[in-house]
Amino acid sequence: MSNFTLGRYVPMDSPIHCMDPRAKIMAMLVLLVCIFIPAGWVGYALMFVVACSAILIAKLSFKFIWKSMKPMLFMLVFLFAINIFSIQSGSVWLKIGSFELHSQAVFQTLYIAVRLLLMIMITTCLTATTKPLDMTLGIEDLLKPFEKIHVPSHMIAMLISIALRFIPDLIEETQRIMKAQESRGVDLKEGKLKEKVMAILALIVPLFVSAFQRAEDLAEAMEARGFVPGRMRTRYKQLHFTKVDYVLLVFVHILLLVLMGIAIWL
Repeated sequence: MSNFTLGRYVPMDSPIHCMDPRAKIMAMLVLLVCIFIPAGWVGYALMFVVACSAILIAKLSFKFIWKSMKPMLFMLVFLFAINIFSIQSGSVWLKIGSFELHSQAVFQTLYIAVRLLLMIMITTCLTATTKPLDMTLGIEDLLKPFEKIHVPSHMIAMLISIALRFIPDLIEETQRIMKAQESRGVDLKEGKLKEKVMAILALIVPLFVSAFQRAEDLAEAMEARGFVPGRMRTRYKQLHFTKVDYVLLVFVHILLLVLMGIAIWL
């Protein structure tokens, strides 16, 4: 659980940390669209170079990114197991009795794994370089045009920000409960399947209780500070675009056009 890094802000003095959160959010959305453009392995290689460059500029370690990938490995293994039985096209790479491993099953799994890796690299780069408050302000500003059709931009931005902020807190709470149960003799790693299921249930119940308690404390704290849903609020911090933010947005849109060109050419 300690390997899960998504949603954690990492304080650093890097150019990406100093950028406007609105520019970073819009750039992330464009990059996520780029990932799903069918530009082949050339497009994925280009996206991988861009994602690695962003991580290096943000002064984040690749070990930090890899930690957020580890929880996804089980899902990829499960996906590969489904693909090798459901996809029966392409050349046969392996044959054992009636079982056949087709090339398309491997390629489809690799495509999904690369897309997932790129998505995690980009989203982790955003959350690790943007403070939760800046993220809230950025999302709220981007959603403001939708207020004309009665979309509560401030409430949506606050919900997303609280959800991201609660991820590391819940992970820390889970670790605390696991250590408390291990000190009472509960073994969460060894034992039969039934014993593991019972141990996980014993972990989930106090975790839910703790989460509801945190939510209640947060609601009381917001009420004590005069928070009223839907009421007009002022800001202490104002966001401002700089030249670097415009350069970032121009770059990601050029990248989008390049990948679309590669997809058409292929």
